[in-house]
Amino acid sequence: MTQLNKARAGVITSAMEEVAKAEGVSAEQIREEVAAGRVVIPKNKHRDSGLSYGFGKGLRTKVSTSVGLYEDYTNQTEELKKVELAEELGSDMIMDLSKDGDIDSMRQQILAETELPVGTLPIYQAAKEAEEKRGSWLEMTVEDIFAVVERHIVDGVDMLGIHAGLQLSILDKLEFEGRVEGLVSQGGQILTAWMLENEAENPFYEYYDRLLELAREHHVTISLADTFRPGAIVDSLDRAQVQELVVLGELVKRGREAGVQMMVKGPGHVPLDQIKSTVQLQKELCHEAPYFVFGPLVTDLATGEDHINSAIGGAVAAAAGADFLCYVTPVEHLDFPTTEDIEAGVMASRIAAQVGDLSKGNEQAWQQEEEMARARKNLDWEQELNLALNPKRARMFREERNLDSEGCAMCGEYCAIKVVDQYLN
Repeated sequence: MTQLNKARAGVITSAMEEVAKAEGVSAEQIREEVAAGRVVIPKNKHRDSGLSYGFGKGLRTKVSTSVGLYEDYTNQTEELKKVELAEELGSDMIMDLSKDGDIDSMRQQILAETELPVGTLPIYQAAKEAEEKRGSWLEMTVEDIFAVVERHIVDGVDMLGIHAGLQLSILDKLEFEGRVEGLVSQGGQILTAWMLENEAENPFYEYYDRLLELAREHHVTISLADTFRPGAIVDSLDRAQVQELVVLGELVKRGREAGVQMMVKGPGHVPLDQIKSTVQLQKELCHEAPYFVFGPLVTDLATGEDHINSAIGGAVAAAAGADFLCYVTPVEHLDFPTTEDIEAGVMASRIAAQVGDLSKGNEQAWQQEEEMARARKNLDWEQELNLALNPKRARMFREERNLDSEGCAMCGEYCAIKVVDQYLN
């Protein structure tokens, strides 16, 4: 039985207990939310040693880090270092988005190296292998696609990103919608071209029951990816995006009925004033399924600084009810991220998650804030550094620039806390 089926049967699993302990809530609360589909615990049955993380209502907002091999960049050692760094920085999931090189080896090494949940988008590898074997990914077959899906599942992947909401009927809507940037989802582009070339329906939609059967058998969580997510602020919340969201809601319901845990992936470019309505729309149409958003980015002009851009959007999205933030690095749209870019992206998203959790009234988040306030009040630098979201970086600045000062760098001997304490005491 899957986590969902066990929760519905009134069974509290060890994974639910682990999530409850980490979140500071009761195991029964976790069971109830998993049973309702409002919380998911991505954990493939082949990864018993992996950590259990909960994503969804009432839990702290989580952060995902993406790694992978692309075109001429196939350095597996470097990508594994990024995985280690992401885990050290507090990331809650690793997404392997490899498109080139030895994709199987990269995925298997990531699964072996981290205990965090791991997700993939199998359509990338299916297209790559079809191109190598048949000369074009337009020639891939339904069996080619599902062979790759099953390989990812058997290897132990905890969550699959699947573009199942894409339909030929929605493509017709997109044609006259007048989008500036059209389709920006690479997985969606692959499937769209394949569907139009072969005059066939989306295999993930047409054979959705087959996908659910595999997911149920191996206890894999499905993340329904948004093919029609806007790639520009001016394209946000158009008819194609909303119509796909309606379809995703139907697929969420079918997935839950099959005993599969379901999550929905959200848009990446959303003007600030539309974030709350976008999250509310997803929650309503997709039956409160956990919402996984890319950023979101609130302006298209922050090229080179998109980690800051995404932190703004991520904080508002989390406060509005988004459950899971996909990190964005400073080099989004520009280059493959280095380890320095990874650190900047993860920390920007973690700050956004903390801000969002405070708005949600998350008890753990507020407790952390109070502990930090007391540490500063007591001029307890060791405690303050330990409580920081990035203790290593905070400690580096303290040791290099302000180690001899009891107060902060700006106030020095006129530290407000120190002066007031002298008079009060």
